[in-house]
Amino acid sequence: MITRQDPKLRRALLWGDVRKRRLGMWAYALNRLTGIGLVVYLYLHLVILSQLAQGPAGWDSFVALAKTAPFLALDVILLVGLLIHGLNGVRLGLTGFGIGVRAQKQLFITLMAVAAVTAVVGAVRIFSQ
Repeated sequence: MITRQDPKLRRALLWGDVRKRRLGMWAYALNRLTGIGLVVYLYLHLVILSQLAQGPAGWDSFVALAKTAPFLALDVILLVGLLIHGLNGVRLGLTGFGIGVRAQKQLFITLMAVAAVTAVVGAVRIFSQ
């Protein structure tokens, strides 16, 4: 039986505790969560694409679904996840090569601001089509 005293459960609960977390922990958590979300999206994408094997009827129903507002909102969520994960990965790559190591906080904030602006522009373009 798992109790609150179990070291593994306690560690998992402490990971979810957001009090007194620094920006680096938020960047770590965002990278992991967006990575998981992108993997889930990949599997859903493959399931949806398998429906297109039905021929023109499957394609027409997919296009009708893809033009709905909830589906477009999911596209915006995908865009946000890609931007956050990708730009945070760029930051990690740069610091891995020794570039911007002392300015990681500023680099993270700058790249997340770029992600936010790009996401807003992308959301406007997605919903305006």
